[in-house]
Parts: sequence; structure tokens; C-alpha cells
Amino acid sequence: MKILNVSYTLDAVHGGGVAERSFQMSRALAAAGQQVSLLTLDRGIDGQRRQQLSDVELVALPCRNRRFYLPRGGRAEIGRLVAEADVVHLMGHWNILNVLAAKAARKFQRPYVVCPAGELQIFGRSRLLKNCFNRIVGRRIVADAAAWIAVTGQETGQFFPYGVAPDAVTVIPNGIDPADFAAADGAEFRRENGLSSQPLVLFMGRLNPIKGPDLLLEAFLAVRRKFPECQLAFAGPDGGMLNGLRELAASTAAPASTSVPGSTPAAPANGNAAEAGRIHFLGWIGGDDRSRAYHAADLLVIPSRQEAMSIVVLEAGICGTPVLLTDQCGFDDVEQAGGGLVVPATSVGLEAGLSRLLAAPGQLPGMGRQLQQFVQSRFCWGSIVQRYLDLYGPLVRKAG
Repeated sequence: MKILNVSYTLDAVHGGGVAERSFQMSRALAAAGQQVSLLTLDRGIDGQRRQQLSDVELVALPCRNRRFYLPRGGRAEIGRLVAEADVVHLMGHWNILNVLAAKAARKFQRPYVVCPAGELQIFGRSRLLKNCFNRIVGRRIVADAAAWIAVTGQETGQFFPYGVAPDAVTVIPNGIDPADFAAADGAEFRRENGLSSQPLVLFMGRLNPIKGPDLLLEAFLAVRRKFPECQLAFAGPDGGMLNGLRELAASTAAPASTSVPGSTPAAPANGNAAEAGRIHFLGWIGGDDRSRAYHAADLLVIPSRQEAMSIVVLEAGICGTPVLLTDQCGFDDVEQAGGGLVVPATSVGLEAGLSRLLAAPGQLPGMGRQLQQFVQSRFCWGSIVQRYLDLYGPLVRKAG
């Protein structure tokens, strides 16, 4: 089967879940013996990512606008890729690359499926622009698809305003490749990043309002007197909130440190010395360091205000690290599996969750093992990829 995946970004640093899911899915389909092409924009694709996609035909069009991910040219190449494909998979929603690919799919009469991965709801900036996009072309792209994919059952309802009944949507969750998280030396990660051996709470993601790092920091500061030995590390690129988070940390007598690999943060000249260095901003972490970060952490916190299905839950889970997440992450099954705790997406909710989990640190390793078993049994790409093939097969036969 010839499959064309379309994703406006593969940027491992700034691309978020859309980039990671597109990368992982394409690699898994190719490993399953399918002929896969991946159409994207060239922003943020490094040599390592290209090498990891060596079995995939990667076509990266020039990106002429960094905010709106506008491609420069490429219509002929898009037409070629769509005409040669048996089925086209559109990832995300708010992007022109999907518009061009959907138009080509209609022209060449190729079935296409859409997987918005949580992007159907209007959230954050550019609300007016997004409403205009939907009125002009967005709703038609979704409504005219041959099939629809949600990453969680909770997301299926988001298709209804686009004219798609929730029961018509196929749920295929995010996946994980255990081989990507084999590095397990958490102690080395702590040494390299100036972290002590005391309990570590980890945030992994963009420092952006939708991810809620401010909610986590407020919650941590609220419980810091109860757990003076605990430390908090933010691992992720700046999405516009880094300076504000540093200022908030500094203003509460719990000074923040910016760790440099191989060094130990210096104590501040003033403030409470016992609390110095308890809050760290590590920047983006990838590769084996990402795996070591999860192994180093006692608890991962996902304080998102909105998310379809958190990939970092799977990453932490495969490493055996328990999680505290909000009820906006689309992953309430984690608590039912005994691998973590789900709380409201507020600083008060996160404060209560931190207090409950940090007060009984002996339970955390067991929760981590429960989450690891849960992830291994349900979310490895080796089994998830078959769900795509089961969906694509009838569409291709019908179109043929």
C-alpha cells in the first residue's frame, strides 16, 4: 500500500505532538512493510530525524512563513505525491499544507483521512483567523474526508461541529517505541544538569500557556513548605513563558536556576538558602537525555489546559515514571490503571495532587510499574500500526 502522510511540521523541538506522532507513525508504517511518503515543511528537521526516516520518502517543502507554516511553491510536488498514493493521511488542522493536499486528493480522486490530534477546537491566539479558516475551507476538509481519526474517545465529540457524527470517528491512540527510551541512567542526568539526589518533579513540554507550566509552578510553590526536599525541573523550549516563570519563582523566595550541563547551579546572593536551586529550567531535551530525564524523575506532571492525548505520558510510562496530569489531557485511563492521578486543570487541583503524591513517596515506584505495564500492553507502535492498515484497506479497495 502506498501511503502519503501530510504533516506541516516534523520539528522535534517546537513541533509538539503533531510532529512526534507524524514521525513515529510514518516510521512504524514503513517498518510494517508499507510504502510511505511524508510531506512536510523544512522548518526544524535535523540530520538525525532525516536518518531515522531513511525508509520513508521525505519531501520537505521550503517554509516561507515561520508563524503560519506557509509553504513556498511545491504544488507540482504535492500533486505528484497525491497521484501516486493509494491513501492520504492529513495530520493537524490549522495549516495550508492540508488545504493543498486535500485539494489534490479531490482532483486525483484519492481517499484521504484526517487526524486533527486535538486541533479542531479553537484555543489560544488567532481565534478570528481560525474561525475564518474554518468558514472558508477547514470545515469542508473535515467533512469531505473518507474517514476520521481521533487519538482518544474524548476527542470524537470535537468532530460534531464539523458535520461528522462521533460514532463515525475511529479512535487510534498515540504510540511509543520502547527502543527509543532504552537509556536509563537517571543519576547521570541529574549530575549533568545540577540536580540533587532529592525527590524530583519533572515537567516535559513547551513553556506555553496551553501546556500549563504556570499552573504547575504555582502549585509547587504552594506546597514547597510541606516538602522542602523536593525540586522541580522544567524541560522544554520557551513558548513565550520562560521569563515570566523565572520571575514568579524568584519573587517567592524560591529562586530559580538555569542549569548548564556539567555544572552545579550557584546559590543566589539572597533569599532562602534552603530553597535555593529547587526550581530548574533545563531547556529542550531530546535523544537519550530525554529517556534519562524520565528515569531521573520521581514524578512527571502534565498540567495542560488542553491536549488531545499527551505523548509524554507514554514516554514517562515506558520508563516506569508515574504521572500527575490534568483532566484536559485526554488520558484519564492512567488513573484507572493505577499509574498516576488525574486532577482539575487548575493550580489548586495540581496543588492537591502534588500534596497527595509527595506525601507518600513510597507509592510512586509501584505506580510507575503499573503505568509501564499499561503502556506496554496497549500503546506500542508494533500493534497500533495495524489499526491504520485496517482503516486504510477498505478505503483503498473502494476507491480502486
